Amino acid sequence: MPRKNQDLYHHYPQKDRKFTMYKLSEKGEQIREMFSDIAPRYDFLNRLLSFGIDRRWRRIAVQCARWSEGGKILDVATGTGDVALEIARQTPDSVSIIGIDITEGMVVLGREKVAQSPYARRITLEIAPCEAIPFPDNTFDSVTIAFGIRNVVDRRQGLAEMQRILKPGGRAVILEFSTPRSQFFKRVYYFYFLRLLPAIGGLFSNFSAYKYLPDSVLEFPSQEEFKTLMRSVGFHSTTHRDLTFGIATIYTGEKAAQN
Repeated sequence: MPRKNQDLYHHYPQKDRKFTMYKLSEKGEQIREMFSDIAPRYDFLNRLLSFGIDRRWRRIAVQCARWSEGGKILDVATGTGDVALEIARQTPDSVSIIGIDITEGMVVLGREKVAQSPYARRITLEIAPCEAIPFPDNTFDSVTIAFGIRNVVDRRQGLAEMQRILKPGGRAVILEFSTPRSQFFKRVYYFYFLRLLPAIGGLFSNFSAYKYLPDSVLEFPSQEEFKTLMRSVGFHSTTHRDLTFGIATIYTGEKAAQN
């Protein structure tokens, strides 16, 4: 593990000097440390607190991704690698998957899961932030991010990086929590999300982390506002699809194909 005075910086294996170092903001470092604290119980609590439906959401999101024979897909904020593994399940052996995350503890656990899976040779997990993705322009057929875009401090920069590394005609698939539209379901959702979820999370892990979750969801822009943000960095054909009464939303956007 890196020493504390080195934690602000994340180094990458790429030779290109512009990707050598990226300094997290104070808020970004706080988010990284929070996820590092909850990493050991992260998968267990995801299943418990979502009643297992998060797996279905990820499966549907991955179905929206675009790939080509011999191509590459990038999973941002990969956590312990659930989406990377789902991509491998849904794509042929010729497709390679790279996952990146700012939290070393998550990546270490993810590498263990990948090593025990049938897809170990196809998946690589690295430490890197969304705001400075350490890969060249026009590299990936698709980029995915599940329940991570709201944790990106400079959200516009993160989206711009996702657009940059896509091949022309490539697709971004973004899965994120949202607010249900039904007033009745919204009241039930808020009670669970604001009262029960932090309490249950606190029993098994870090209370403040599971208090942060609903707060960050409530702060997230509306679906139309978020699609406008995606378009502002160059995505086109932006769409959104509600899942489970609007608890979660899948956003997609495409990079313009070259003439």
